[in-house]
Amino acid sequence: MSDLWLALALVGTFMTVLLVGVGLDLLLRERRRPVALLESQIGQVTDSVDLRQQELEGSVFDRAIMPAVRRIGSGIARLTPLDLYSRVNQKIVLAGSPSTLDAERVVAMKIVFALVGLALGLFIASLIPFGGFVVKGIGVGSLVFLGYLIPSIQVSQMAARRQAMIQRQLPDVMDLLTISVEAGLGFDAAMSQVVHNVPGPLAEELSRLLQEIQIGVGRADAFRQLAERTDVPELNAFVLSMIQADLFGVSIANVLRSQSRELRQKRRQRAEEIAQKVPVKLLFPMIFLVMPAMFIVLLGPGFIRIYDQFFG
Repeated sequence: MSDLWLALALVGTFMTVLLVGVGLDLLLRERRRPVALLESQIGQVTDSVDLRQQELEGSVFDRAIMPAVRRIGSGIARLTPLDLYSRVNQKIVLAGSPSTLDAERVVAMKIVFALVGLALGLFIASLIPFGGFVVKGIGVGSLVFLGYLIPSIQVSQMAARRQAMIQRQLPDVMDLLTISVEAGLGFDAAMSQVVHNVPGPLAEELSRLLQEIQIGVGRADAFRQLAERTDVPELNAFVLSMIQADLFGVSIANVLRSQSRELRQKRRQRAEEIAQKVPVKLLFPMIFLVMPAMFIVLLGPGFIRIYDQFFG
């Protein structure tokens, strides 16, 4: 038993140091992203950059602890499926590429949480007097698996929330684009109006689209990259329509008008679908929660009177 407690203490100490380092890094570190290249097109450009001085200005965790954690994570991650980094990176892109997340960090956090789940499972298993080795092993394995999944679940939820916000904003943005183009503005100027007047993730993506076009990326390629960064079906349809309009020379105003009409119809259909699902969702709470209480209140006094009459 003493050896088990010693192992748990060592694992707990290592996990505490590692989690403190990773947590402080997430709070203090703001990494430069490729977006800085786009922002530099409209900002000041310095003549020279002292990379060594810039590296020394970082925190101790950036220069010492996080490289070691990243090497350990990359070494252990080789044992995971080969497409893990690509899948995690795709989720991060869908989540908006926040500055505190990258694929290596998420994979490292998955490993750290799995080790924490292992230590917690061993600790709980040592305290439980009942259950065989198989039962305790299943419990420990479940905690390890849960800890391994927690970072991916968090990133997936961030991506889903962002996609839902883009889906909700798209009809209003399309209406504003249509009005701006029909009023005489060019398509790029209309998108600039959207960026300045409609805050949110969709405006950020349109701003990045404009910046990519300004630095020389082809319009079709920029629209395709927009679809890949968002992965929203309605926005994908809009991107395909714009690429085809640019290819065949179709009037953009007509395309925007038809897309706006279709998006309003889809929004109304989604609202009707949600309304139709409400009675089904209320069925199980009614059966298992409301109906038993109602039966007790209505039939309880009758059963008590019947019992007093026949058995009292």
